[in-house]
Amino acid sequence: MPLGPVRQVAIVGIGITELSRKSARSGLDLAAEALQLGLDDAGLGAGDVDGLFTNVGYPLSIDYDRVAEAFGLRIRAAVQTWSHGRFVGPALQAAAQAVALGTTEVAACLAGVSFSGLGMVGGAGDAEGLRQGGGSHGELPHYGMTAPGAGAAMAFRRYCERYGVDPALISAVPMAMRRHARLNPNAQMTKPLEQADYDAQPYIVEPLRRPDFALLSDGGTCLLVTTVERARDLRQPAVIVSGMQGLRAGRDEFIFAPPGLGVFTQGDERRVEDHPVYAMAGLSGPGDVDSLQLYDAFSPNVVFVLERFGFAGEGQALEWLQDGRIELGGELPVNTAGGLLSEAHLCGWGHMAEAVRQIRGQAGDRQVAGCEVVQWATPFGDSTVFTKDR
Repeated sequence: MPLGPVRQVAIVGIGITELSRKSARSGLDLAAEALQLGLDDAGLGAGDVDGLFTNVGYPLSIDYDRVAEAFGLRIRAAVQTWSHGRFVGPALQAAAQAVALGTTEVAACLAGVSFSGLGMVGGAGDAEGLRQGGGSHGELPHYGMTAPGAGAAMAFRRYCERYGVDPALISAVPMAMRRHARLNPNAQMTKPLEQADYDAQPYIVEPLRRPDFALLSDGGTCLLVTTVERARDLRQPAVIVSGMQGLRAGRDEFIFAPPGLGVFTQGDERRVEDHPVYAMAGLSGPGDVDSLQLYDAFSPNVVFVLERFGFAGEGQALEWLQDGRIELGGELPVNTAGGLLSEAHLCGWGHMAEAVRQIRGQAGDRQVAGCEVVQWATPFGDSTVFTKDR
């Protein structure tokens, strides 16, 4: 029997807990609160949930089967990826696809994250960073690089040298994220960050300073996904999942650099990519996007996403984003809740929740006027577009 028919999909509930650098609560406890907040937001009960999707499991979080058992969920479809922020988009997309095809009716995208319980990321004790060959995460131990930040700094230095741009301009990114976070009551970093404050911060891996690195955090998040038809009968305005494209992989892909930059196994020739996410969402291109939520584990990620998805030309994004262009009130508000750099590193789920708030018109002082189209995008090439229910 053929698959189908494909059903339209929407986000109907969001839940996010208090965020901190070190919580006394377990990942299971954080996930439980996030799920309940999401259910309350949507006007659903735990018995309605029959799909469970996450990008994280033990030891950073709790494995999907333990979550289902602990919460008494009866799950018909579940997906758990390798514990990494790059799989937030694919996990949400898997949930959307499951609902669209009818293998689940209400899918919970759920994560209770405890970075403080994980210990140090990078260094000699990081098993992932020291896996065979170092992998494409940025940890290349045969070069003495045993943390993701080293890979990010290497890619950014290569970018600046190739295009003749001043690496000091990157300060505009963490300063913009901090200004947004100061309007977010749930953000961790609300102390002002201006140019002098940034310049006074130490280099972690030159040319990146401390504010250029994400806040590894503890917290829980939940997004509930169901059909548009059902969503229209629930408590909140439906936020439509309008378009998607998948995570890219191959020799020309490096997690912290656009294809063709010449890092690790990449070639040296940049290319214009096709991005089906826009056509699928009924958009003409990036110019139709009202707000961009992106995976900002390191400040240069913002530069690379802007170029990869066509918001700025090759070698131009670092200068393009200056003078408040990515801030609220600017041409393209980016990471309006503060992002991984100033709200919290919850692998990107916080960005998804913020996308929903923006389209609902519930972002408070951070609200982008007339926001109807929000894009999630990563330097790894995946993307999802959310739109207002029209």
